Amino acid sequence: VPKKLAVIGGGVIGLEMGSVWNRLGAEVTVIEFLDGIVPAVDRQIAKEYQKLLKKQGFKFMLGHKVTESKVTDSGVTLSVEPSAGGDTQELDVDVVLVSTGRRPFTEGLNLEDHGISTDRLGRVEVDHEFKTGTSGVWAIGDVIAGPMLAHKAEEEGIAAIENMAGLAGHVNYDAIPGVVYTHPEIADVGRTEEELKEAGVKYNVGVFPFQANSRARANQESDGMVKILADAETDRILGVHILGAAAGEMIAEGVIGIEYGASSEDLARTCHAHPTLSEAFKEACMATYDKPIHF
Repeated sequence: VPKKLAVIGGGVIGLEMGSVWNRLGAEVTVIEFLDGIVPAVDRQIAKEYQKLLKKQGFKFMLGHKVTESKVTDSGVTLSVEPSAGGDTQELDVDVVLVSTGRRPFTEGLNLEDHGISTDRLGRVEVDHEFKTGTSGVWAIGDVIAGPMLAHKAEEEGIAAIENMAGLAGHVNYDAIPGVVYTHPEIADVGRTEEELKEAGVKYNVGVFPFQANSRARANQESDGMVKILADAETDRILGVHILGAAAGEMIAEGVIGIEYGASSEDLARTCHAHPTLSEAFKEACMATYDKPIHF
């Protein structure tokens, strides 16, 4: 286990790996070009998440970039400066983990020679049935557009096979969950509050903290919250965001709600077993269309 570890990139994979090494005893410093971590995550959730990681010992250099690295006898020396430019400082660490994004590995496959086109990022271009430009060739998963998630690829594989069989295969990309597998976890599906504001969509928001949930308190894992976003007029759920120890397990209820067009009141009026963490989901829905009982 390295004494000091630098993670270049404050996205999902960098924080997941950094979280592992932090729990094993390493001093982890995250260097992120942007002014916040996990940029695709709802900002309220991301900021609270960063606070929790700091309590665990994480150090953050936000709005910074690495301009040079030198391997030394004792480890690695990084030259770091503000993203907008400024004074350079050196950071000495034992190990550096570079986690600045992923890209499809399609080079060298001679796709163009077979009539299969790719976009500027190297992703295979497909139509709504996952067909490429070549008859009999379909593409799914990480090599096409969309989030690079195993469960997204699985849904695309099923839909593609259904289309091959002459059925109506379809994937609802608004109902694909994402999970950050740290402790606590982040899980979300649908729109963030920032996306709704940018789109000019009027919405209601409900938040319920796990500190007010009896199961979370009994488990001594009461950090985090459930956040629900719903259309202001129809109450249809538009986004679900969870920060907590079991967020990855709880997000399925939000996925079902979005897939079937549920309102926040629909789920708020659904009986949830007590005591369970899922009661926080129910209460967040209650807070969205009216008010919660226990907070």
